Amino acid sequence: MKKIYIDENFAPQLAVGLNVFQEHLNWKEKNKYQVLSIKTAFGEGVEDEAWIPVAGQEDSIVITQDVKIQTTRHQRDLYHKYNLGVFFIKAPSNKGFSFWEMVQQVIKKWDEIKYKAGKTRKPFAFICNCTSKFEELT
Repeated sequence: MKKIYIDENFAPQLAVGLNVFQEHLNWKEKNKYQVLSIKTAFGEGVEDEAWIPVAGQEDSIVITQDVKIQTTRHQRDLYHKYNLGVFFIKAPSNKGFSFWEMVQQVIKKWDEIKYKAGKTRKPFAFICNCTSKFEELT
């Protein structure tokens, strides 16, 4: 079973809820997933440099709003080194998402995330905003 981590810039309750829904889907789908919160699994405020290697070694996927992981060279190099798959969801403004906007965005993109996670060779990174599909980053 593959793990999908929800970064701590999303509410940890989102990971709990998605995991409940995904448990039901795992009975029917070929690719099985467990959804976890980075905050819950690694601790609040954990540095990206601490969880990226572990998540990569677990062959996991991460969903985050933190585009800095892509634009900060050593963090990008780190997720490449550990063959991590990353999905960036950009908020419509600097204020970020409200809780329900956050839930809606991830739910709306959930099937696409799982499809790309199952078909794309790691390391990879995709980015999208509220109105677009995911675009692959290099």
